Amino acid sequence: MKKQEKLALVESALEDFYGDQQFASSLRESVLYSIHAGGKRIRPFLLLEVLEALQVAIKPAHAQVAAALEMIHTGSLIHDDLPAMDDDDYRRGRLTNHKKFGEAMAILAGDALFLDPYAVIAQADLPSQIKVDLIANLSLASGSLGMVAGQVLDMEGEHQHLSLEELQTIHANKTGKLLAYPFQAAAIIAELAPEIQEKLKTVGELIGLAFQVRDDVLDVTASFEEIGKTPQKDLQAEKSTYPALLGLEEAVAFCNQTLDQANAKLEEIAQQIPFETESIVRVVESLRING
Repeated sequence: MKKQEKLALVESALEDFYGDQQFASSLRESVLYSIHAGGKRIRPFLLLEVLEALQVAIKPAHAQVAAALEMIHTGSLIHDDLPAMDDDDYRRGRLTNHKKFGEAMAILAGDALFLDPYAVIAQADLPSQIKVDLIANLSLASGSLGMVAGQVLDMEGEHQHLSLEELQTIHANKTGKLLAYPFQAAAIIAELAPEIQEKLKTVGELIGLAFQVRDDVLDVTASFEEIGKTPQKDLQAEKSTYPALLGLEEAVAFCNQTLDQANAKLEEIAQQIPFETESIVRVVESLRING
């Protein structure tokens, strides 16, 4: 299945959930504004890509799980942009949700996008135990033991001189766990052995780390047109970043080394189970920083 076909399945799952809702139409408008803001959909795409690599035939139920993940991610961006957090006016090249709909509506849209995903997974045509495991792991990845905790640590780390280890802890939670979830979810759906599930999760964690380092580098080096948001916000907030800690050149090298580790782990898994790694490697390589 081609990339666009996979993404179309995710869009269909999102539309199926929100499409016919008549209640609180202003909330629906705010939610869909951010859902359709032009994100890369790397998390849901990875989930479906890993399933296909594991030779699992992709069904609408799988796209529902992928859509649920994208909803959580989108809700986190809405809240992240609020004045109380990063105070960003632009996201993906257009006004952030609170700039378009007001702070109160943006908070509620984010709330909805944190809660609705569990209904989406619960309604999916999958075995009950698999749905329980998917929901539990999504909650652990996104809540007080995952993304939200990472955001708290990130806020508390402003104006502080953090060590590399402390910075990695922040981003393992804030960014890494939601990028590891596609690999976890695919492993749960495919009913893989716990040992293989853990190895796949490690691949996701490595990709999540590289993704954050790359984001930090782009914040320093890229323009508004390239990244769709105000550059050098981390510098202005006096946040610890990988370029600030390691230097720009070393940060780029660290990102690429982390991607090499992800590729090596993929190869290791492919030696143990039927696993076609080529498509996943392409995603990994798309994050590599050249030059």
